[in-house]
Amino acid sequence: IAPVYSGAVVQVLDASRSVPVVNSLLNPTLSPAYIAELKKEQAGLRNSHASRTSSKKFLSLEEARSNRPALQWDETTLFTPLKPGITLFEDVTAGELRQYIDWTPFFMAWELHGRYPQILDDAKYGNEAKKLFDDANNLLDRIENEHLLGLKGVAGLFPANSSGDDIEVYMDESRTTVFMTLHTLRQQQEKEKGEPNLALADFIAPVKSGLKDYIGGFAVTAGLGIENALKQFSLEQDDYHRIMTQALADRLAEAFAEMLHECVRKELWGYETAGSTQNGSSCTCHPAPQCQPHAVHELLAEKYQGIRPAPGYPACPDHTEKAELFTLLNAETNTGITLTETFAMNPAASVCGLYFAHPQAKYFILGKIGRDQVEDYAERKGMSVREAEKWLAPALNYDPE
Repeated sequence: IAPVYSGAVVQVLDASRSVPVVNSLLNPTLSPAYIAELKKEQAGLRNSHASRTSSKKFLSLEEARSNRPALQWDETTLFTPLKPGITLFEDVTAGELRQYIDWTPFFMAWELHGRYPQILDDAKYGNEAKKLFDDANNLLDRIENEHLLGLKGVAGLFPANSSGDDIEVYMDESRTTVFMTLHTLRQQQEKEKGEPNLALADFIAPVKSGLKDYIGGFAVTAGLGIENALKQFSLEQDDYHRIMTQALADRLAEAFAEMLHECVRKELWGYETAGSTQNGSSCTCHPAPQCQPHAVHELLAEKYQGIRPAPGYPACPDHTEKAELFTLLNAETNTGITLTETFAMNPAASVCGLYFAHPQAKYFILGKIGRDQVEDYAERKGMSVREAEKWLAPALNYDPE
């Protein structure tokens, strides 16, 4: 923001620093020197970042595409869904999702840094972490018993093939009509020998292969009706439980995404057998209710086949692809989630993404991309280069004109 704004741009990491920062900005005696020092520091950060980027070597888009991975396409890597099309999930409860919660980010949101469950025994944070954990579980009981949060989800599995760096999603199994095209981006930073430049489209069988592949999508929310719960806590002047409700809603949304992905792999797509994880076997890492089944530990460690990358994340940083995904799933009608003009999801405690089933599909970081790819991407999406640059700004290896 700072390079394109004439005033001061200040990032305050801790609320306790807000007062002295505002005082420094508003005090006519302190302000000039404070802002000058701030801009000097930010210029140094930009120069340091630019020097690191300029030291990296980037391939042309053509060179990057020629270094795509050579994946295996046969009956061991292609899977026909057991239940194609759209499936709704409208009866999921907070209690069902409890075992899928990844608690580590929850503690981080409260500035308690450490992995769960080890943090509960941490010499520095353990006592506070235990209190917080107990309070969170008590609130989860209320959320379930009093139906404080509404949960809805949708998953869909569709016939698809890749065409270059795009993914064609077909209207039906005849594959004669393209219903919509999903657009992906390819890594352009030069790689070590033998390491490919990836795009998500690589994980879907190419049209020219003549093979039938599929792609999935999902959208879930755990935030329906959260405004009423937050309003009630505000009326009671209970900021602690208001903030905790928001934090738990986020955790439940992520847990919903984890549970749904497992359901897709085992029941809807069916490429993972039900017995491939130790479902229900208790761990010995911590006493209940702090323990989780071994299978859940494996889930949270992503020890399973397939990925679910989300628009806006490292492999696909373009948030505008959410619009295509929402159309594909009829997500607004099926879940109540809406998109803002900047493609944020409302309620905020929502998650969406794509499903890829290929055994070699993996998460990756796109990194920086060049002007040639941005121009190619803009043409494929039917938007101006300037608009593409706006949405892809954090991923550009150059400064737009």
